[in-house]
Amino acid sequence: MSKIKLFLGKSRDDFEGGFAVSERSENLFKTALDELGGVLAGIDEGRIDAACKMLAGARQIIVYGCGREALQVKGLAMRLYHLGLSVSVVGDMTTPPLGAGDVFLASSGPGETSTVLTLMQIAHHAGATNLLLTAQAESSAAERADFTLLIPAQTMANDQGTKKTSVLPMGSVFEGALFLLFEVMVLKLRDLIGASPEAMRARHTNME
Repeated sequence: MSKIKLFLGKSRDDFEGGFAVSERSENLFKTALDELGGVLAGIDEGRIDAACKMLAGARQIIVYGCGREALQVKGLAMRLYHLGLSVSVVGDMTTPPLGAGDVFLASSGPGETSTVLTLMQIAHHAGATNLLLTAQAESSAAERADFTLLIPAQTMANDQGTKKTSVLPMGSVFEGALFLLFEVMVLKLRDLIGASPEAMRARHTNME
């Protein structure tokens, strides 16, 4: 009986998959989506195109990100592989050494991640190009980058007090923006290198 009471006064539009959707949840979804839209609108598309050209022309690509950013970066690596590009993730046992003509793509929202800074230094000394995704244009990582793609989103560098701008916690809006940005970059790369959707699908693993 108590479960039935939960649904009293709800219209059909209030239900999705059998569950009531509260007005508060709807407002949170809208706020989060609006924030993501604002962040993505603030990224320089010319810089996105330039980053895609760097990736398309690389001898090989090695990627890295910390924490939840790593999840997004690994997703990008998977799609780059589907495109037919030579790509590896730092930490994998099959990751080759970097050298001239290679691109090291690193994500560091706050721009001060010690691991990223160290890996960028290694990539630089090896003769590779450092491509950085960050929210902090004046950060230590940005200073070491050969090319920076700025994503104007809240991270753990500014998620407290008056600096806080997102309803989402910590660096979530940056991480969400990474996912959508990477999907658009994949579409741009697909057109840039002439990869067909069929060829991409054919490279998907059959070991799942």
